[in-house]
Amino acid sequence: MSRQEQLAAAETNSKETDFPLSFEEWEKKAASLMQAGGYGYASSGAGREETARRNEEAFGKWAIVPRMLSDVSHADLSVTLFGHTYKRPFLLAPIGMQILAHPEGELASAKAAAACHVPFVLSTVASHSIEEVAATAPSGSKWFQLYWSNNEEVSCSMAERAEKAGYEAIVLTVDTVRTGFRETDIRSQFSPLSQGFGKANYESDPAFMKALDRHDETSVVAAILENMQTLSLHWKHIAKLKERTRLPILLKGILHPEDARLAVEHGVDGLIVSNHGGRQLDGVIAAIDALPAVSEAVQKKVPVLFDSGIRRGIDAVKALALGADAVLIGRPFLYGLASHGQQGVEQVIENFAREIEISLSLCGIANLAQIDKLKMVRD
Repeated sequence: MSRQEQLAAAETNSKETDFPLSFEEWEKKAASLMQAGGYGYASSGAGREETARRNEEAFGKWAIVPRMLSDVSHADLSVTLFGHTYKRPFLLAPIGMQILAHPEGELASAKAAAACHVPFVLSTVASHSIEEVAATAPSGSKWFQLYWSNNEEVSCSMAERAEKAGYEAIVLTVDTVRTGFRETDIRSQFSPLSQGFGKANYESDPAFMKALDRHDETSVVAAILENMQTLSLHWKHIAKLKERTRLPILLKGILHPEDARLAVEHGVDGLIVSNHGGRQLDGVIAAIDALPAVSEAVQKKVPVLFDSGIRRGIDAVKALALGADAVLIGRPFLYGLASHGQQGVEQVIENFAREIEISLSLCGIANLAQIDKLKMVRD
């Protein structure tokens, strides 16, 4: 049976069969449906995957001390970020080239996020453009994740396009000045960018296309790969970006408290504590272990979000208790997409929301304004 036929059968029968429940079950099903190269790209980490493992294992070393007799009968999980109030305290993280998981890619994920009232963060290297995703899910909240380009006009052009299309924030990823040493992809000789899976936002960008001498696919892909190498990325580029967009700018990839303080000094509007899911630099601190110090460093001057290693609702609760204003989930929803398309993503979102609500109420927390009273201890 072809991949297309498998997906069609899965979606046709989704109402007749049980969805996976745990992260591990979703991953197993996704692995059975995705092509080997695409699954390897999505599931692996850099180097010997020390950081990727540490991200997940570190959650088990943090323990909640719950409160009792707190009256949790009126639950409110909403969060307000940059003037927008969101029903749930999590977003769908930026994941590139989602067409590797499902033919509809980001379009299905964005529609699922809109249906479930969760913000969707679109990657620069998406398989569908800023404008296509905006048109597909016009009622949903959308943020745009930006990879800084060697040609800064391209970066600013994409930010301006996102603002014009109704996106609500720019997430500038700062831990990808070059691609990490990903042994799984090297071994399988699989490079989805080289194969053109992530070109949609580039080939639809006037600044990028204007800079090219030739517009054939080979030239476009070669220029994308060149643009992705941004070893010169520096604080001065933040100032340039702020000149070109009125949207709030968050930096994704912050782990050191001093970088957090510098970000506030440079007028950054928010931070995302993240180590790129262990896909960039191997051997670094687990993102959840970096969160408390970063949160402390900014003293609530800007929102601090969290990404990397979240696999279920209780992980999100721990991150919120350790200082995150909201969290981003990545691989769980991608595996939902691979398994059941839009329906799969919606199911993953609902599972997360339900587990977060149950866990918070059992902790004695009715709404996130009370989260500071929740004590956390580390083994």
